[in-house]
Amino acid sequence: MQLFFSPASPFVRKVCVTLHETDQLQDVEQINVHTTPMATDSALMAANPIGKIPALTRPDGPAIYDSRVICRFLDARAKAGLYPDARIWETLTLEAAADGITEAALAMVYEYRLRPAEKVSEDWVESQWTKVERGLDALNTRWMSHLYGPMDMGHIAVGCALGYIDFRLGARNWRAGRDGLAAWEKVFAQRPSMVATMPVG
Repeated sequence: MQLFFSPASPFVRKVCVTLHETDQLQDVEQINVHTTPMATDSALMAANPIGKIPALTRPDGPAIYDSRVICRFLDARAKAGLYPDARIWETLTLEAAADGITEAALAMVYEYRLRPAEKVSEDWVESQWTKVERGLDALNTRWMSHLYGPMDMGHIAVGCALGYIDFRLGARNWRAGRDGLAAWEKVFAQRPSMVATMPVG
């Protein structure tokens, strides 16, 4: 299998953490591509016509894409139980919440990186940060008992979302007023899979 990735992508990191946690890293060749919403790598586009990473090619089927699809596939392939039947809807909802936080944070980064400075909308940036904050508040107040339970894909998604905020938006100080979530993240970030996939770039 081949994984189209960028070492700075939080959604790629989700997949890479999953590969580590399910002991499948040796089964995947990582293909580093440079792509943005304004310019798509041609090899990536052949795998994913939408042009987004991550995308995973397989020898026994068509390429699959979107981190949630790829992680679900990898979990099923390894029979790892990261999507447990007993709490499947909670796990999927937590993963979706974490991905929504990540998408809003990524939109903030793209606003500054891809628009000319004179066209950047600070109001729009702050509206995205409001989404991030609402999501973080929900994690800190509604999801801590789940996060302190057996690890599933929700944990991985949250860990990668928080890691991306630290990586690109660290000055925002998301930990302020969220002691429970901050304490959980401090421990989870020390997992070997998280350490091995620290974003760069």
